[in-house]
Amino acid sequence: MDKLLGFSPDADPTVPGVIVECTNFIPYENGMKAAPTGTTPSGVPALASACRGAAVITKLDGTRRIFAGAQTLLYELLAGTWTDIGRVGVYTGGSDTRWSFTQFGDATLATNLTDTIQRSLSSGDFADISGAPKAKIIFTVGSFVMALNTVDGTYGTDPSRWWCCASYDDTDWTPDVATLATTGELVAAPGEITAGARLGEYAVAYKEKSIFLGQFVEAPKVWDWTLIPGGEAGCVGQDALCDIGGAHFFVGQDNFWVFDGSRPTPLATGQIRQWFFENSNPSYRYKTQCVFDRQNNVVWTFYCSTGSTTLNQAVVYHIASKQWGKVTISIEAALNYISAGVKINELGSYSSTINGLSAYTFNSQFWLSGGRALSAFNTSHQLQLLTGVSGTSSFTTGDAGDDDMVSLLSKIRLRFAPGYKPTTASVETFTKMTEGDAVVSRATGSISDGKFDVLQSARFHRAAFTFTGDCKVMGIGAVLTAQGRQ
Repeated sequence: MDKLLGFSPDADPTVPGVIVECTNFIPYENGMKAAPTGTTPSGVPALASACRGAAVITKLDGTRRIFAGAQTLLYELLAGTWTDIGRVGVYTGGSDTRWSFTQFGDATLATNLTDTIQRSLSSGDFADISGAPKAKIIFTVGSFVMALNTVDGTYGTDPSRWWCCASYDDTDWTPDVATLATTGELVAAPGEITAGARLGEYAVAYKEKSIFLGQFVEAPKVWDWTLIPGGEAGCVGQDALCDIGGAHFFVGQDNFWVFDGSRPTPLATGQIRQWFFENSNPSYRYKTQCVFDRQNNVVWTFYCSTGSTTLNQAVVYHIASKQWGKVTISIEAALNYISAGVKINELGSYSSTINGLSAYTFNSQFWLSGGRALSAFNTSHQLQLLTGVSGTSSFTTGDAGDDDMVSLLSKIRLRFAPGYKPTTASVETFTKMTEGDAVVSRATGSISDGKFDVLQSARFHRAAFTFTGDCKVMGIGAVLTAQGRQ
């Protein structure tokens, strides 16, 4: 049997194991599997309006707070209710602004570029930080809070400017050598700062076609920024990157990249690079969102497909296997939700019967106290955990055959992982006589005795499989019998 090589529409379709098309089919350690569906966590109602960013933060005592931002409001999930904890008076927001959150000790900071940086200490409402700039991006590194792409009373609107607060004091943003609060510009490469994040003890700022690495160097310079060599690698938007543990995964204008502090490394060449840029909306690529699902060691990249102005598709990259998958899903914002866990005596609040609990898989992080689960706000503004039982999934193989030999395809067998055979499985087969020709549909059938029986002659054969329910496919094998050279 051939091992599946993941979704690779840019690859040679005659390479054994290549998948040329798929829906709701993603990689895992030993192959490909059906993607999970969304399930609504108990005690989490829908927001009143679209989510413009969300975060689960952990305080110094280990307790957590859950935030969601709308255009004009900031919410915290308190006792099963999204409670408005924004400052007195609504926020200005904008038609396309998003909230960026960070945690500094017990203080939560939030920013949206159009309003002054907000602060909530341990609990309670947010309030303006007097003297702080407005910023598009905010994150914590070492003893500082960094703000990127800013607006302030001294320098005005400056998309290439960065600020850091006073050392160990997120309420003080007045430049002073004694406190180490300072500001500067990144001018060694053109364009505005599009994204930024901490990388160990370094600060990283991304422009559309460049990367800057910031290192703390004491006063008076405080932060020294180096333009990283690597061509035109950069990030398309503020949410189009995520930390995968010691490195950043991000989406650029010409590839998917990983950056570990030395040089950026391209990830999708020969697999989905060309396909992605032909099938995503270039005008709305800045809306792209990346989230690392640590439990499954995959990065989900949510994007606007061609013709769409909202996030309606995702590609999924497995860090270890370096393979890709694709999911159809519409969201407003993605995050890693951390649940409170479920006790035995609480099961009745989720379902009156055991069968009613089937929406949550046995190994879901939903059941664990502090369990981390990839989640997203759907287009109804409802937070959902992406841990539910799989619905419909499918994948299409590449072309099996030979340019000079007609062959008879009589059987196809899939190897499912133990315990992960789908509820239903069907196949549609195709043929073509020459690579480059369009495929011709030949037959359909269902699985029987673990195999699909077919009968067709051609130089090249292709198959499209459709499943329902959870399934994991480890390999594929086909019986081809030579019939003669032509």
